[in-house]
Amino acid sequence: MTKSFEITINKTAHSRQKEAFSKELVFGRVFSDHMFIADFIDGEWTNISVEPYAKISLDPSCLVFHYGQAIFEGMKAYKGPNQEPLLFRPADNIKRFNKSAERMCMPRVPEELFMDGLKALIELDQDWIPSAEGHSLYIRPFMIATDEYLGVKASDKYRFIIITSPVAAYYKDPVKVKVETYYTRAAEGGTGFAKSAGNYAQSLQPAKEAYKQGYDQLLWTDAKEHKFIEESGTMNVMFVLKNKKIVTPKLSTTILNGVTRNSVIQLAEKMDYEVDQKKLAVSEIIDHIKNDNLLEAFGTGTAATIAPISLIAHDGIDYELPNTDKESFSVKCLSLLDQIRRGQTLDEFNWVVKI
Repeated sequence: MTKSFEITINKTAHSRQKEAFSKELVFGRVFSDHMFIADFIDGEWTNISVEPYAKISLDPSCLVFHYGQAIFEGMKAYKGPNQEPLLFRPADNIKRFNKSAERMCMPRVPEELFMDGLKALIELDQDWIPSAEGHSLYIRPFMIATDEYLGVKASDKYRFIIITSPVAAYYKDPVKVKVETYYTRAAEGGTGFAKSAGNYAQSLQPAKEAYKQGYDQLLWTDAKEHKFIEESGTMNVMFVLKNKKIVTPKLSTTILNGVTRNSVIQLAEKMDYEVDQKKLAVSEIIDHIKNDNLLEAFGTGTAATIAPISLIAHDGIDYELPNTDKESFSVKCLSLLDQIRRGQTLDEFNWVVKI
């Protein structure tokens, strides 16, 4: 039986929307007027409300600071043809969020609570959704452990919060990636498939080193041999070959099950591309480049959407990839995906949820 949750709504006395939109939007720097909050205490969800966006107060002994119980999601909202708010595949993000929660020994957020809170927040702050091309409202749900004691065990108390941010494109230019053959992002049996904060924290130093060398991101490889491609730092990866074939790493416990990834695969198959999800060796991709068989490579993710990859570095060699144009798969797929998300074409997959 579906449980009903009552949401208290406290509106801000002064909107910051006009001021925020008077400047160029930078990804993740500006936040909307309100946030959704719910606390998990004594086995129940309580203190459920939409509040003005503000700092939160936590005790220094909160377990999140010491033992890392923190997970998050990334979602987006768009403006439809009649300026109505549209959410893209929210149910998939909710399911993935709860899968992350289970792996991190945290309580599941009831799907109806998650969705009701999300809808209430987006409806209230719908004027924050940019309508410009390439812009959207980025949605960040997250949950942290809030018990106040020092001891290595799962917390009994948690706080679930949703904040939103109007954004432009995450990557403005094609991405240069370096194949990582020393550091490890995730190992089998670990938390690589979860959107756990710790996964991203331990990737920062290798990414910083790559950036100093002139690369935008890493192309992570398996922890055992560093021979097989897994994903990039902010996105899943795909490679388009001749004869309308796409290859991409097969999902595992070390690879995030990307919502955009799955969307692109479905659209590719609709566009009569063969999609091969496999254990993908770095050497195979390098051979495709050398044999002029690789047409394009790109990343997929909620933040990045579809980001072209212009260069792959491996073993000290920079392999430049072909430029994309209007006939490239990634360009056509992004256009179709964007039309679906904005309600401008038929949504035959039922991905879009109207608020």
